Amino acid sequence: MIKSFPKNRLCMLSTFACLILTACSGDPMVSGVDPFAPTVFKEGKTTMPLNPPNPEKLQSFYVSRETVFKFSIDTSAILIGADGVTRYIVVMTNPSGQQQAQYEGIRCDSYQWRLYGTFEQGAWKPNPLSEWKDIKLHTPNRYQAALAQGALCSFNSQETHLPAVLRALNPEKFTGGTQPSNSFGVIGN
Repeated sequence: MIKSFPKNRLCMLSTFACLILTACSGDPMVSGVDPFAPTVFKEGKTTMPLNPPNPEKLQSFYVSRETVFKFSIDTSAILIGADGVTRYIVVMTNPSGQQQAQYEGIRCDSYQWRLYGTFEQGAWKPNPLSEWKDIKLHTPNRYQAALAQGALCSFNSQETHLPAVLRALNPEKFTGGTQPSNSFGVIGN
């Protein structure tokens, strides 16, 4: 019995050492991975839509008092990407009734938008100069801000449930013309 005591002690010490090493493996000071460091955005592949905007699925939304254009989103073409980008077709109608359709994306984490292409002469044309641009809040035609604030984003996070986006686009519930707030009335950034 006296001889087994050092053997049990050695077994307990080695088990304790293994537990400590296992606990330290997730430590950013040991692993070199900082959980608070910003992540690098990597956009997924974007393909142009196959079809023109569907007139039966166009949902108009409010942008601002200052705009003279009418804005609509094709609810059948909203794609919520795993890369954090929500892609959609927007249709802009000028006062004389002429329309322009664009395929765009919004990133909620950085509050940016991107023009992927336009619908011209019956076909989608990619935008060769496409790049991420900041969403402007204080311009008359601030439709990207209205979509981000009213339906596609929840503060700075992407809304990942399409039914929630479609509910938010309901004209009686759409809040895109105002800054979003939480249930306590606190305005987001």
